[in-house]
Amino acid sequence: MRKPSLATLVAALVAGSLCAGAPRTPAAAEAADGGGGIPLSAAASSAELGFDLDTVTIPELQARMANGSLTSSALTTAYLRRIKAIDPTIHAVLRTDPTALRQAAASDVRHRRGQTRGPLDGVPVLLKDNVNTRDLPTTAGSLALAGSPPETDAALVTRLRDAGAVILGKTNLSEWANFRAAKPTSGWSAVGGQTNNPYVLDRNPCGSSAGSGAALAASLAQVAIGTETDGSIVCPAGMNGVVGHKPSLGLVSQSGVVPISAEQDTAGPMARNVIDTALTFSVLSGTARPGDPAALPKTPGKTPGKTPGLRGKRIGLWRLPSLGPEVDAVMTRTAKRLRTAGAEVVEVTPPYQDRLAELEFPALLSEFHRDIDAYLATREGPRDLAELIEFNRAHPAEQSCFAGQELFERALAAPPTTDPEYRAMRAELKDLSRRSIDETMATHHLDAIASPTNPPAWTTDCARGDNDVIPSSTPAAVAGYPSLSVPAGFVDELPVGVLLMAGDQEDTELLSLGAAVEHRLHAWRAPRYLPSAGTDASR
Repeated sequence: MRKPSLATLVAALVAGSLCAGAPRTPAAAEAADGGGGIPLSAAASSAELGFDLDTVTIPELQARMANGSLTSSALTTAYLRRIKAIDPTIHAVLRTDPTALRQAAASDVRHRRGQTRGPLDGVPVLLKDNVNTRDLPTTAGSLALAGSPPETDAALVTRLRDAGAVILGKTNLSEWANFRAAKPTSGWSAVGGQTNNPYVLDRNPCGSSAGSGAALAASLAQVAIGTETDGSIVCPAGMNGVVGHKPSLGLVSQSGVVPISAEQDTAGPMARNVIDTALTFSVLSGTARPGDPAALPKTPGKTPGKTPGLRGKRIGLWRLPSLGPEVDAVMTRTAKRLRTAGAEVVEVTPPYQDRLAELEFPALLSEFHRDIDAYLATREGPRDLAELIEFNRAHPAEQSCFAGQELFERALAAPPTTDPEYRAMRAELKDLSRRSIDETMATHHLDAIASPTNPPAWTTDCARGDNDVIPSSTPAAVAGYPSLSVPAGFVDELPVGVLLMAGDQEDTELLSLGAAVEHRLHAWRAPRYLPSAGTDASR
């Protein structure tokens, strides 16, 4: 059977988005009225624009810009105002780009002339601060890189600029993408401090793309870019109630992104809905083409196409009871709704997980030493891992949340990637991780495997560190296969995502399935910025 192209999927999703529109949920209405602690000045931005920033999609924005009822300048101004009003509460955005409004004005000229460059032209995007930008600092959250910006943009930033996206600014992250201390606190960096979860402010946003996930939950940009080695896109997406796509390895260039491991690292799109995620992925992966009529519809509701459905799909449910009975109840409800929509859901347990957990970390230590040395050689500051360790010892601000750098020290002493023992580890990891997914899907004739993305967000605590033993992301992360987190429901006030994973290079199929799951679960709701949930801090 011929596989659908990403362009075909995008056309169908655009059509569905424009025909149906994004529903205004009761929670969104409450937030727009300033309920639950959101500043009224931020809510006013939606009223001025004439639509809800929480729920509007890129196709709807492009349709408005095409008919002249919206400009990129107005949209960018609205997001900048929200950042100014809301971000002091959540600390998700490290800095905004002083050229953002100039970028937006250039997009407005292109729209007036009919020379738009694609689906992201004029759309504000936030970048995780481990993605190189030539005109903004790129720090990975560390004071060691807080001096001069890199000399060149990351390859993915070049693609975003070429597509006309407005680079709105940089988001906070777990310092060094959570690969410094043995017991880190996700969302904390020496540069940006602690990012808070917008749903409950004393809860954690998960790492390491913490700022990207929290910023999207608070509607501080239309889309954001995250990065993942194992869980760092999908966990922040799940814990902040948004969508996150970890692409198949190699589909998005890692050139100019602060590394952990070339064998697992990838950047990927995050958004409040699947259509925006798919459109951003089409740009990051080089699939989008300027002037694509499917991506830039002229009239809402007039684009032909059909939103993908669930009937006849076979989905394997990997329950992961270790995440607790409340999360399992969310998965039970999810399975019931998918079955009601015509999907077949069967319970599965992918094999080899204990062995993957045993091998992954030692392999990453060797790879980090190799890859961070190569990256640091391109930047001002510490020139290699040994100098970086000495920098941290000499700067007390680097120890203000967690003092340790045990992972740095262990990586410095790890076997080189030329060592036969390391090579055997990575070969076994690649083999077992791929078999864990491939064999499960083949045995049960599945279109995808589904599992909980995350537990309810734990209370942020520097002394204790994270409570984030979340095994669902590992098979796809180690294999280099795609995964996609979609909002599934809530445990009290805290979001839980459902993680979908599939075979190598099956990103288009996974996004199509994710859109159908999103439509059926309809689980998103706006955050209320509660100071505390008043429940067990270990959850």
